[in-house]
Amino acid sequence: MTSPQENKDSIGKDLVVYFCLLALAGVQFIIAYQNLDPAQMFARMLAVACVEAGLAALFFMHLWQEKRGFLIFVSIFVIFVLLSMQFGWTDSFRMVMGAPFSKY
Repeated sequence: MTSPQENKDSIGKDLVVYFCLLALAGVQFIIAYQNLDPAQMFARMLAVACVEAGLAALFFMHLWQEKRGFLIFVSIFVIFVLLSMQFGWTDSFRMVMGAPFSKY
């Protein structure tokens, strides 16, 4: 059973992470209103979003308490799933335009 002191420390850590996530959301808001070319904006927004997702997964899903091997497995698996999803995006254009070079 957890003691009240351990619970208080846990809530404090969660609040710090929560406010960091709010600050990162504010950074994304600031980036969105900067006058940048699309490639720079995409890179900056993607970097901030990856940091936000990492913080949320590590602390709110308690992955930081797991063994290092499991954390590495989850990271590699998520990257694999996201990269494999990229092969489906090109097929989505077929619904709008049909198959390329088709005669219908």
